[in-house]
Amino acid sequence: MIRRISRREALHDLTALFAIPFVRWPDRLTDPLAGTIVDYQAGRARGDWTAAQVTKEALDRINAWNGALHAVDQLSATALSEARDSDARARRGRLRGPLDGVPLFAKSIYDMNGFPTTGSSAEWAKLFPQKLRRDAIEVARMRAAGAVVLGKTAADDFAYHGNGTSSLTGQVRNPYDPTGTKTPGGSSAGSAVSVACGIAFAALGTDDGGSNRIPAQFCGIVGMKPTFGLVPRTGVIPTWPYLDTHGPLARHVADAALLLDAIAGPEPSDGLALTTPWRRGRLAHLRDDALVNARLGLVEAHVPRAQMTAESLSVFDRAVADLKSAGAIVELFTPTVTRANVRNLFAEAAKARGDVAVNHNSPAPTANALYRYFGTHAGDDAAHDVERGLAAFRAFYDVLPKEWEEMSKLITQPYENDPASVSFARSRSAVTERLAREFRAQRIDAMIYPTMPFPAPRAVDPWPDIRTTLGYGNWLGLPEVSVPTGLGADGMPAGNISFVGLPGSDARLLALAHSYERRSKRFVAPPPPTGQRPQ
Repeated sequence: MIRRISRREALHDLTALFAIPFVRWPDRLTDPLAGTIVDYQAGRARGDWTAAQVTKEALDRINAWNGALHAVDQLSATALSEARDSDARARRGRLRGPLDGVPLFAKSIYDMNGFPTTGSSAEWAKLFPQKLRRDAIEVARMRAAGAVVLGKTAADDFAYHGNGTSSLTGQVRNPYDPTGTKTPGGSSAGSAVSVACGIAFAALGTDDGGSNRIPAQFCGIVGMKPTFGLVPRTGVIPTWPYLDTHGPLARHVADAALLLDAIAGPEPSDGLALTTPWRRGRLAHLRDDALVNARLGLVEAHVPRAQMTAESLSVFDRAVADLKSAGAIVELFTPTVTRANVRNLFAEAAKARGDVAVNHNSPAPTANALYRYFGTHAGDDAAHDVERGLAAFRAFYDVLPKEWEEMSKLITQPYENDPASVSFARSRSAVTERLAREFRAQRIDAMIYPTMPFPAPRAVDPWPDIRTTLGYGNWLGLPEVSVPTGLGADGMPAGNISFVGLPGSDARLLALAHSYERRSKRFVAPPPPTGQRPQ
């Protein structure tokens, strides 16, 4: 049942929900899944639709389109019930916040109550078919915010590659490509595709070397890698704990901000999570004029112009022009910490300290993280589960020992104490402080450069031999927001621009990215796989 109230009462409800003043209604939309979360909640407040109606539409789209997209790993049987619960809260005027009743997804490597965790691996799905009885911490936080969790999205097996290829559900399709041959990117492929197609407003993804930002660029949406440690990772199949960073994908920056706001914050079960308290609601409002007088450092060392196509360069340069027209001060920034030398700087810092050599392939932290992951499953023998799953997992993470006798010695060594990894963290701190001094010297708010210097290749082809900055951000633990810059002549996303800042500058980066998005309006939705837009 739709709640009927006056326009003034509804606008008051919307203001209370987002804790910001609304002086006028957002534009009315015919498709509730086509706009932002603000637009969606405004439609609910006006009585245009209910959460149950919109959730049913999202589920209908999945059922109609997923045969072509291969974007969904598993669907929730309780999504409609969760939506009805949200509608009941709305009738009582007791919505929990901006995400209450909002359809969202999580990636296949996340634990979710009532689901097995497949990791998008056919072998893992056979080995661990049991339904779990707890949520990953991020999923639990989404539910606490009232979100409707639609299910899990497909990814590369164990989130290891960047192509969107799952041995369980097949190749995720890029929705912009009529030939069905271009990669959507990965590993968070299904999350990106579901968001791009207007099935969900946002989705959870993970990124230890580009797994959010790659599909964000190839699918023309917003992808974020937050500050390392801002989002705790308990209840998620791990990668290397000192790089693994979780964050949102969304069509719109403001929606990514709302999801990040809900999942960020300390959690003692993640030994590398930040301990600084997180105040919920701080990302609920992003200013459209945040770019006015903002100082942006264009890092030409991260723009491989000689290797980029004319179209890729043109789209990026147009984005820079958009920033200037929005009032930003864009100037060249030549930091001494770049993609080309960051690894050497880590090694040099360790040597100068007399420390052990840094090793981002150190096997013990991943072994221990996997053991601790299974340890969250009540009633299970964590060591036995690691042993059962080792061969399948090691087929992708081959830094782990092949033999169980050797692996069993590593799983109980706390990843917080691994010497090579602790040395890595110390070097990260030293090298990031060097970059911070250069930020301060030039009074830079954020760096800008292409997220990747090329558009989506075919899924079966190797990537162009052009180095990217993807690992640079992970090694330094920097927050990064990737925003679409438009389509190419072939109708495919042509590129994204990245706003990259110092650790802890997530809110500022989101504001800058939002301001660019509002000014440029470069996002263009893909045609639905059916060839016709939903009615």
